[in-house]
Amino acid sequence: MINENIKYYRKRKGMSQEEMAVKLHVVRQTVSKWETGHSVPDADILIHISELLEVPVYQLLDLNEISLKEESLSKELERLNHQTCRKKQKRKNHQGSI
Repeated sequence: MINENIKYYRKRKGMSQEEMAVKLHVVRQTVSKWETGHSVPDADILIHISELLEVPVYQLLDLNEISLKEESLSKELERLNHQTCRKKQKRKNHQGSI
C-alpha cells in the first residue's frame, strides 16, 4: 500500500521523516501519518513525493502504469482516503466497545 511504499522508498533514499517533511514543507508528524496509514497525501503532495523519492506515482500507489492512466490520480486518492476513513472508524468503534 501507499503508506508502506512511501516509507520503503524514503528509507531507500536514506532520508529521515524530518528531512522529507522539510523538503515537502510539511511537519514530520504528517509524514508519520502517511507511513502509518492514518492519512493519505493529496495529489499535489503525492507528485512532489514521487519527484523527491524518484519513484513514479503509480509505483507509490501500487498500481501499474496503465491502471493509473485509466483511473485518474484524484479518483485513486479518493478511494484511498475512503479506505483510511473506514479503518479509523473501525478503530474508534473497537476502542468504544472496550
